[in-house]
Amino acid sequence: MSRVGKAPINVPAGVTITVSKDNVVTVKGPKGELTQAVDSDITVSQEEGVLTVQRPSEQKRHKALHGLYRALINNMVVGVTEGYKISQELVGVGYRATNTGNTLDLVLGYSHHYVFQLPVEIKVTTTSEKGQTPKIILESIDKQLIGQVAAKIRSLRAPEPYKGKGIKFVGEVLRRKAGKSASKK
Repeated sequence: MSRVGKAPINVPAGVTITVSKDNVVTVKGPKGELTQAVDSDITVSQEEGVLTVQRPSEQKRHKALHGLYRALINNMVVGVTEGYKISQELVGVGYRATNTGNTLDLVLGYSHHYVFQLPVEIKVTTTSEKGQTPKIILESIDKQLIGQVAAKIRSLRAPEPYKGKGIKFVGEVLRRKAGKSASKK
């Protein structure tokens, strides 16, 4: 049984959720509006500030969809009320990040710059203070989109295990390896 799917979603004040006839859930809040199409087998009902997601049977497919759509709708509610924020840092000599609007310009030790055009739903800021590693801060109301964009940025120069150079999430702990000199004794 899906433990995630059984949990009700508390709808905070200022958030309105509408479910259309073709099972499209729309969540409106102070930060914006998000929509998600839900499988026709799953029913979404709202009463007295609590949203519940039900499945018709105990089939494996229905159990999987039950937890999935409950999590997606909950992420939408959190997104329109609080929003999501992902911070990444560039570790490496000469690595830089600058932005103009939604265009991110990255210098990552290659012979060329990476110019990355971000979707309009994402707000980006870059900081580079003396003595600190440059940081990229992404903010959005859509958790799926911001996660996908952050993963794409990280893939441009993933952290390597010897010196830790690359783009990593703030607070991420990397598995480090000893170099070849450590094996000689």
